[in-house]
Amino acid sequence: MVEPLEKPTDSNSLSRTVRLLGFISLCTDLASEMVYPLTPSFLTRVLGAPAWTVGIVEGVAESTASLLKFYSGWLSDRVGQRKPFAVAGYGLGAIAKPLIALSGVWVQVLGARFLDRVGKGLRAAPRDALIAENCSAKQRGRAFGFHRSMDTTGALLGPLLGFWFLQQYPGQVRWLYGIAFLPALLGVVILTLLVKEPKSKS
Repeated sequence: MVEPLEKPTDSNSLSRTVRLLGFISLCTDLASEMVYPLTPSFLTRVLGAPAWTVGIVEGVAESTASLLKFYSGWLSDRVGQRKPFAVAGYGLGAIAKPLIALSGVWVQVLGARFLDRVGKGLRAAPRDALIAENCSAKQRGRAFGFHRSMDTTGALLGPLLGFWFLQQYPGQVRWLYGIAFLPALLGVVILTLLVKEPKSKS
């Protein structure tokens, strides 16, 4: 059992940790949605890969995330820690962006997307556990609703920023992948420095 490091000041306010985790998800989804809708075009037009590689890259990526979600949650329960898994997961997702920017062949994109989805699989369940452990039972619906709204906001802003960038700098897709690293990195830094692991109850 664990107890939050900080408690809300009143019954209507969310804890600092919950709010920080929401902002981290906004940064991460903004970064991802800036670029990943462009991956099929990047593969076929920029790298000149055949169309079937798109299915392989995305199929491997998504199945990897799905398989890892269960195991990361189970393992974080076993070791009694959430934050290391979340930091590793968000970190892998951030690193994947510049790796795609530097890719010269489609297999390198596959490797970067694999890393990104490994990161998603690692962080999802432990992050959700952190949210649950930093709010009261009566607040959990609101806490997860807030987190989802921040996640969705990032997913909406990302494509808009990506579209604006490519309107201003046509064809600079590699640069866009590099730029997407910045908000993802910001999320990792905030998580590492500001989010604390809940205390275990004896």
